[in-house]
Amino acid sequence: MLSGALLLGSSFLASAVEMVEALTIVLAVGLTHNWRTALLGVLAGFLALAAVVAALGPSLVHYVPINALRVGVGVLLLIFGLQWLRKAILRAAGLKAQHDEAQIFERELAELRGGAAGGQAVDWTGFVVSFKGVFLEGLEVAFIVLTFGTNSGRFDLAAAGALLAFVIVGATGAVVHRPLARVPENAIKFTVGLALVSFGTFWGGEGIGVKWAAGDATIVILAAIYGLSAAAIINLLQRSAPPLPAVGGGSG
Repeated sequence: MLSGALLLGSSFLASAVEMVEALTIVLAVGLTHNWRTALLGVLAGFLALAAVVAALGPSLVHYVPINALRVGVGVLLLIFGLQWLRKAILRAAGLKAQHDEAQIFERELAELRGGAAGGQAVDWTGFVVSFKGVFLEGLEVAFIVLTFGTNSGRFDLAAAGALLAFVIVGATGAVVHRPLARVPENAIKFTVGLALVSFGTFWGGEGIGVKWAAGDATIVILAAIYGLSAAAIINLLQRSAPPLPAVGGGSG
């Protein structure tokens, strides 16, 4: 029960972050070129993503031994999660500019306006930008769903979390036609980073034969340990280095 709730929540939060970033790009294309271009790029991105998932998903489940899969995925989740956690720690310590979705949106608008070709039914520059945004961010969502689902045996929960994020982010974007700048993305990335390294440690340990005494509750214990360690690192960094201005943006 506890593991399932953590799996659903982690899948939702991680997917929501990636979808907000994809939405920012798609909205910028739609506003500077045209919505047909943006939506065709989205459709092409989803089709390409579906092909990749269809090719990789069965091979993960049917051809890789479960313990080897747990070790491999555990290592990948640790690497992936530590990257997110590192950036979140640097931002929290004031050593890296905060991720500002509104500013990124304005920058995307400025760049796309310069290359917009008025009068075309489909502008191929905008199409490629929209496709790339959906495909690349979607790959990260697919990675999370496939690895979580394969290791836990609960594809339904992993996919449900991603689907819920897609519905909420997509519906909000359709209504407001603006980037979701008020979403606390940096805090969410910090939380997801903790979740990924905790799941990675737990599943990787299982893969090499570790018997966790606390069972699924070990994931919560690991998250607490990593969280306290991250807080200590943030405090140390804040004391040892001058902070950067809390503005700006950039991907990641």
